[in-house]
Amino acid sequence: MTLSVSEKPQRRFSSRGGLGTAHPALYIACWIFFSNLTILFNKWLLDVAGFRKSISLTCWHMVFAVVATQVLARTTRLLNGRKAVHMTSRKYLRAVVPIGIVYSGSLVCSNLPYLYLSVPFIQMLKAAGPVVVLFFSWLWGLAKPTRTALLKILVIVAGVMIASAGEIRISWVGLGYQLAGLVFEALRLVMIQVLLSPPPAPALPEGGEIASKMDPLVSLYYYAPVCAAMNAVTVYLTEMPVFDMADLWRVGPGVLVLNALVAFGLNVASVFLIGKTSSLVMTLCGIFKSILLVVTGVLIWGTYISPLQLLGYFMALVGLFMYSVPSNRILGFVYELRRGRWSL
Repeated sequence: MTLSVSEKPQRRFSSRGGLGTAHPALYIACWIFFSNLTILFNKWLLDVAGFRKSISLTCWHMVFAVVATQVLARTTRLLNGRKAVHMTSRKYLRAVVPIGIVYSGSLVCSNLPYLYLSVPFIQMLKAAGPVVVLFFSWLWGLAKPTRTALLKILVIVAGVMIASAGEIRISWVGLGYQLAGLVFEALRLVMIQVLLSPPPAPALPEGGEIASKMDPLVSLYYYAPVCAAMNAVTVYLTEMPVFDMADLWRVGPGVLVLNALVAFGLNVASVFLIGKTSSLVMTLCGIFKSILLVVTGVLIWGTYISPLQLLGYFMALVGLFMYSVPSNRILGFVYELRRGRWSL
């Protein structure tokens, strides 16, 4: 489960936050490590350790994030960016709460599939995320359909469909949750894009000045309380009537605290990565991270991947790469690598 938001990298954070002089490869490695460890740790808790309370686990992560961001805001400079955000009650209700609610739905529905589907198959389905985002962008009027974009998303869709057809033990319930998670996440990203749009925006125009000054950790500082409250209500309505304290004590409070620390570490790693690299590097690292996670899932759980699934996943990754990375950026990236630089 990923708790960080996916806004475009804010380059000015590196000048404010004092990210140090370590090599960018260190930040990339930390981000990949925490991202994959969070997913594998959650899968282990939900599937192997027997703590089959996915929504409760998500709620615990957000409660921990509320406490951790408050502590960091008072003891470190990592959240100094919040000082540039002139938050008022009106702006919070109009700009933060709606996105926080959708974000909560994204977190819950993205965690539930781990009760039903394998880690490799979930990663294959996540490749369709850009397609859902683009579809809602078209509906919202934020982007215009083009033949090139349509061809690229058709490659992604075809790849995901082939990968799904090759899945031997498919759970339609898990598939439904994963698709719902993609829809919620797409809505969240589109709403953030609306916030960043210049007036007159279709909705939430007051939030533009707020969202443009938020890095992932500052965003979590504001969104976490809303998500924690929404998840708590969802837990009360769904899992609380059948909650068994024996499950909690069998796993152990220490393990749950460690799990929340790992999940929060992903948000901190995302902030440092954004400050030291570019959007292109993050895209390339994201594809590599996904492949690494599929391989790790196969090695740990022995998940069988059919040749048809591999073909579909490869097609989806090619389509994702074509969609996310313009050809001129690729050439520029190669040029910068030859000069020994990372930033574009």
